Amino acid sequence: MGQKQGTRKMLNVKHVVWIIIICLFIPSGCEDINPRLATEAVRDAIKAITLSDEEIIQLAEKAAKQIDKENQVALPENKYAKRLNRLVDNHQQEGGYTFEYKVYLSSTVNAFALGNGSIRIYSGLMDMMDDDELRFVIGHEIGHVVEKHIKKKMELALATSALRKGIASQQNIVGDLARSALGSFINIFLKAQFSQEEEKAADAYALKFMKRENYNQKKAVSALKKLATLGSNHSFLSSHPEPGKRAERLKTGIESPEKLAEKGVLEKAWAMLSKTVSWVIENVVKIIAYVF
Repeated sequence: MGQKQGTRKMLNVKHVVWIIIICLFIPSGCEDINPRLATEAVRDAIKAITLSDEEIIQLAEKAAKQIDKENQVALPENKYAKRLNRLVDNHQQEGGYTFEYKVYLSSTVNAFALGNGSIRIYSGLMDMMDDDELRFVIGHEIGHVVEKHIKKKMELALATSALRKGIASQQNIVGDLARSALGSFINIFLKAQFSQEEEKAADAYALKFMKRENYNQKKAVSALKKLATLGSNHSFLSSHPEPGKRAERLKTGIESPEKLAEKGVLEKAWAMLSKTVSWVIENVVKIIAYVF
């Protein structure tokens, strides 16, 4: 009886997977499917689940080179480069990673990290922050790398790329539009939003980083409050949300450190839900691979 129920459950899941696949092909019909792109979609989806640290680094290096080419990088003698080098001189090695820092000369207020330890700071952000505020931002970006948040974002971007390849396997107008974006997974990665849990973890990492280095922890709060003035539609806040709420949380954490380490019931529930969703995605992908 138990075996029959298990078989029935497996068949139901397979039916769901096949429905998804069939819906992908409507309304163009199966005769318009590009087999190579459909195969690549499945392969990339599987790869997104099993992406190694080495692959993350390789992809990040490609992204860093591409983005550096698209921006004006401050030369070593530039005042912004000199300031950043002074701030990060003792932070080339953190959490088992080697970090490399550059400044983009742009009025844009932004900063980001890549999975290979590349951190980029825009001069517009540097103009907005004093030294310790900027150290908090740097510590925050380091935290995203060390805590593997960047790895998750790259896996998500690769999975999204796989989905687009699946759509692009239809040789019609929609497929043509999707195909033009097949090389955009790096762009997707950079724009993907961190979860509230990831932001809290990166903030906590940065606060510990500042405490360890005897930097002014209160500057973490003032840095976030400055970012909150940018407005919710700002590009930096699209990936690093709710700086105002985070500022209040860190203020509480500085005044009562034990509270920063506590996790509420909702946070635990969210963490459990995230694990469940990850498990479901992983097993559906395995089923797709088996079916094909």
